[in-house]
Amino acid sequence: MPPIQYIVEGGHRLSGTIEPSGNKNAALPIIAAALLTDQPVTLTNVPRIRDTETLVELIRSVGASAEWQKPNTLLIHAKTIRAADLDPELCARIRASILLAGPLLARCGEVVLPPPGGDVIGRRRLDTHFLAFEQLGATVTASARLELRCPRLKGADVFLDEPSVTATENALIAAVAAHGTTYLRNAASEPHVQDLAHFLVALGARIEGIGTNTMIVHGPATLGSVAYAIGPDHIEVGSLIGLAAVTRSKLRIARAGVDHLRSIRMGFERLGISCQIEGDDLIVSDFQTLKIQDDFGGHVPKLEDQPWPAFPADLMSIAIVTATQCAGVILMFEKMFESRMFFVDKLIAMGGRIVLCDPHRAIVAGPCRLKGALMTSPDIRAGMAMLLASACAEGVSTINNADQIERGYERIDQRLNALGAKITRVPARDG
Repeated sequence: MPPIQYIVEGGHRLSGTIEPSGNKNAALPIIAAALLTDQPVTLTNVPRIRDTETLVELIRSVGASAEWQKPNTLLIHAKTIRAADLDPELCARIRASILLAGPLLARCGEVVLPPPGGDVIGRRRLDTHFLAFEQLGATVTASARLELRCPRLKGADVFLDEPSVTATENALIAAVAAHGTTYLRNAASEPHVQDLAHFLVALGARIEGIGTNTMIVHGPATLGSVAYAIGPDHIEVGSLIGLAAVTRSKLRIARAGVDHLRSIRMGFERLGISCQIEGDDLIVSDFQTLKIQDDFGGHVPKLEDQPWPAFPADLMSIAIVTATQCAGVILMFEKMFESRMFFVDKLIAMGGRIVLCDPHRAIVAGPCRLKGALMTSPDIRAGMAMLLASACAEGVSTINNADQIERGYERIDQRLNALGAKITRVPARDG
């Protein structure tokens, strides 16, 4: 696909109802895990974004059938698969290509993977994946390619050296096929990890401790056919909360998966933004205080990300933009990725009052009047944050490399324009 730009006319209030797409970070491991069974798997509410399309191409390359039945319904049938050499170009597009290691190792006894790609937001080590696979009985060789071999996976007591989401997912998928009981300790417990675990249970796996940091997997499982719906994307919900706040808009976010939004709502409440719950819908009012809540004693507050169930790292970029429109001073502390905050220079150029203290911390003082600018999206979440900044800025902004946004947000320009935004999607011009 040719690169694209978003041209955004700021200053428009939005209104209406929007439903979040299926969780990208759940859809990717679930698509990969569908290779575990030789029976048909039907997935609904799958986001049609660049990352899922790339992974679908990859699973086809190993012999699986994958067909879109409806716009967001995917039928996968991995009746026979092979440990084929995966396309390095496709693998370089997405970090989720590493998720094929677990199911291919389980089905074929070996897998050779080119290095995975994905967002450049800091050092994203793969050691946790390798250590988990080795404890399950695999031999791992990492050079120009990643080679894993194991004729028969064995259950083990696995302690992950960090609660990595993708490593937890890879280990969980492999453990379902392993002979014996596997304990996954220090496991990630994000909503998308839970979604994967529930999918595996629906497929026939026996898993205890879903939603906790210790999961127990009894294998090997006898897996069958299943129809499964991907849950809503809580990161997209958080992005929409921020968008409503900075544009002073009233939005109803339908079927928002409110059970997974406690830490997100608490984080935005620190910025003076409250939401109401009606059933499984979340309502963001157009009357917000937008006043940063000081800590007790009048101290400067801090908003920091941590592993789930704390405030998610993927919403820090959104929170930084939102804070520029709120009265007060706040320290934003990004603990997990040392390059995620480097996009703030674009916000400073737009008029944001931000001090980047170091790769992990920024001080934001608001409210700031932002002005339209030319910018380039470095990753999915920073790109969406730039879209928020453009939507509330005076004048017109141009976002280059908007392809990055579309890796994580399905038809976001069309869906926001239906609410009153002014976003024009055009092919990027040379130079």
